[in-house]
Amino acid sequence: MIKSIFFTLIALFSLSMMMEGASIVNGEYHQVKARKGDGITKLLQRYELHRDSRFRNSFLKLNNIKENQYLIHKHLYTLPIRLYNYDGKSIRSTIGDKDWDKAIRIKKYNESILAKGSRSTHYSKSKILWVPISELANIKLQPAVLISGAVIKPVKTEAKPPKERIALNSIYGKSNKLKRKKDNSLKGKVYYIISGHGGPDPGAQCKTCEKTLCEDEYAYDVSLRLARKLEEHGAIVEMVVQDKNDGIRNGSYLPCDKDERLANGDKLPANQMKRLVQRTNYINRKHETYSKRGFKDQVVVSIHVDANSKSTQQDVFFCYYRHSEKSRLLARQIRNTFAEKYKEHQSNKAYKGYLHERGIYVLRKTNPPAVLIELANINNPYNHKRILPSANRQALAKWIFEGLTNNVRSAKSDQIIASS
Repeated sequence: MIKSIFFTLIALFSLSMMMEGASIVNGEYHQVKARKGDGITKLLQRYELHRDSRFRNSFLKLNNIKENQYLIHKHLYTLPIRLYNYDGKSIRSTIGDKDWDKAIRIKKYNESILAKGSRSTHYSKSKILWVPISELANIKLQPAVLISGAVIKPVKTEAKPPKERIALNSIYGKSNKLKRKKDNSLKGKVYYIISGHGGPDPGAQCKTCEKTLCEDEYAYDVSLRLARKLEEHGAIVEMVVQDKNDGIRNGSYLPCDKDERLANGDKLPANQMKRLVQRTNYINRKHETYSKRGFKDQVVVSIHVDANSKSTQQDVFFCYYRHSEKSRLLARQIRNTFAEKYKEHQSNKAYKGYLHERGIYVLRKTNPPAVLIELANINNPYNHKRILPSANRQALAKWIFEGLTNNVRSAKSDQIIASS
């Protein structure tokens, strides 16, 4: 259930500057994208962290890089600055330290950074306080992504760049293998498809249905169908979560299982946040590899099935990250495709799918622009008509494909998605 996951997450910040006015998790590190021409010293200077060697050493350790290593343009780097939700009373009560002199230093640092333009809003307004780690005792640094102070080791991926290939035939299923491409209209484009949840987490479930419905199974089936269509037209597709046994299935009731893994074979952690970090790290490392090979057009599509009350009927809706214009445009493009399809196939029913700004982890943390799609309410009987018939799952994949590729076709032969 996507809500149960992300209501516990808190919007943090933009990739290039603090997302002023957002909530954060106390103690999380500030992260920024390197600008063109940035070296380590230049980046640290921008945040007044260059005068003390402790900051430089911390930066190297946090990002697991070596001295004099070049920074990658637009790559996300972790700064030795911890973030706190300012309580509106005082810096001392915010960080839980009664040291007056320390509070004054932190206050001056935040005001200096504001005056320099490295952040856009005073902490008293944004309710976000920046604290250099030199002001915090007993900070143990690890070369990892840190969330709420907990260390989660980065996911290892292969060092060699992947070859262009029809890569997913082994998981499409025997009867659905892609024998040949239709054309190369999407050559040079890379799509990362994430089917929500998986492994130890089935996501949202309908346990009052005739048979238990698991979100991850239906999201995975639509994801596979989308991946196949993209590959048919020459795109490179990375299926981030994979199940070697399932393949594209034609049944209405898809059995729940727990054998999904990350594309590189790693097990999916039981811990929710670790799973999100694992797949995001995987995407960002792949993105870096493809970028070095000249692939500029890369996007992320995360597919889920929502959970709401049994009586709630909802159309397919789309989430984007408000600090990414590409994310917003991508979501709007697919949403407009669905609106056009409803006019064509269901002229008697207004399409009520909407766009939603969200600070969801995957939308914030993936380097390529991302969109998250909620296909249906897994508990609603009318919405079941959208995801249970395999023909409708195929139509969902086709409409997402057309939205992604900005090519709304007549598709009169499409199976019409049942009214929801």
